[in-house]
Amino acid sequence: MPELRDEPQASTAPLTETLRRSHADRARSAYARAEAACRHAGIGPDAVELVPKSPAGRAAHSLRLSAQSLSALAASTTAPDPAADARCARNVAAAAALAAQAAQTHDDENDNGSEAASHAATGAASKAASKPASKAAFNAAFHTAVKASQAAAAAAGGSAAGRDPVLNAAAEQAEKDAVEAARAAGWIQPRPS
Repeated sequence: MPELRDEPQASTAPLTETLRRSHADRARSAYARAEAACRHAGIGPDAVELVPKSPAGRAAHSLRLSAQSLSALAASTTAPDPAADARCARNVAAAAALAAQAAQTHDDENDNGSEAASHAATGAASKAASKPASKAAFNAAFHTAVKASQAAAAAAGGSAAGRDPVLNAAAEQAEKDAVEAARAAGWIQPRPS
């Protein structure tokens, strides 16, 4: 994952520097989520398609574009632009939503494929007890990823232009929720205690 430089705040523009860090942190988090969801779904860099047609190709392509966008933000020597920085976070959150969709599809396919073996080995009661929780976690992870993307779009769009504290806070909270939901679905490994 591209690393963003932590630069000291310029005394003339502390707000824009703070906003850049906030948007960059959110973008890095969304990138890590997208990367984990792709890894979980078995989507590697080799799945990138010049003109993406498959869900895996779209997820891999958007992840690659997100990495380029984060690299450009990290290498930026220009003054922070909250609107552009928020758009970067929005784009990475959208990539994470695509990756979450691919991971959800992967989990659904694996759940359906292993369902018959599970049913034969452990009986219908066991299947009924285990399936709803995992399916619910997969669905929750996908839906919170979409909500994080929508919140990032609201923070970046219109007159907000990356500067509205309420929309930025909502986008940050939505990103945190998406990370937790992805962990609950098993797409992101839990942090060691």
